[in-house]
Amino acid sequence: MENHMPIFPILGLRTKNPVIIGSGLLTDQEGNIRKLLAKGAGAVVTKTIHPSPPEGLAERILRLPVGMLNSTTYSKRPIGYWLTMLRSCAEEGLPVIANLHADTPVELGRLAQEVEAAGCPALELGISCINEESDAEDDPDRVRAYTAAVRSRVTIPFSVKLAAGEGLTDRALAAADAGANAITLSDTIPGAAVSPKTGALELNGVFGYSGPGIKPLVLAAIWRLRRRGFDLPIMGSGGVTCGRDVVDYLRAGADVVQVYTALHTDMYNTLDTILTGTEHLLAESTKVAH
Repeated sequence: MENHMPIFPILGLRTKNPVIIGSGLLTDQEGNIRKLLAKGAGAVVTKTIHPSPPEGLAERILRLPVGMLNSTTYSKRPIGYWLTMLRSCAEEGLPVIANLHADTPVELGRLAQEVEAAGCPALELGISCINEESDAEDDPDRVRAYTAAVRSRVTIPFSVKLAAGEGLTDRALAAADAGANAITLSDTIPGAAVSPKTGALELNGVFGYSGPGIKPLVLAAIWRLRRRGFDLPIMGSGGVTCGRDVVDYLRAGADVVQVYTALHTDMYNTLDTILTGTEHLLAESTKVAH
């Protein structure tokens, strides 16, 4: 589609619109990433890259009446695949953001350094994943340690992906104090569904919930952060299904907006609908402002 939107800068990228494709199964392959960019996405975030993804990762998704649960964690693809792909995209000037995680801050710093050396222009630290077997708590000290480790090893800008919820302000400030250039809000939040047949939890546990149900929670979280003076750029994420959702996030204080879950249904047409709606609403708001 022809683009009439202003430039939306984030993480050193000058994105042609505020719609960023979030990290997930749909961004676990180069073909999808390239096609999403060709279809008009402002940028794409890769699936979480891990230096040594555990064996036997369960990659399951449960669609709910509203949103979905997922037990996905890291890309199963080796780091060599990602470094080659990121280098190729960087040489072409494509706005691809690498989402990274590792088992320790030191390992994450090393991984970030490798990815920077491949030419990747920006990173997102996926350190808040709730699906880890370690059940690590997303507390300020943990956020600070991972953020500082990456900051000490790279010069490129990066965002820290956080989950909305208790203690968010302290976690966001910890990321900022340790050198993050932005935050992404929100990661999935803990969710569960009960099987009507067995009475047990679907997917055998508590996993990440995403979709329209979290949008009001994330809007409130962003609005509160801005009200408290938090001034780093924010990539809003959670429950985006149309252009109105994108504009709602921008008005609440986000600088750009990630979309992911909605793309599991008719990915490219859904993206086009969101982009078209966003462009129309932003054009209308500009007319009103003038």
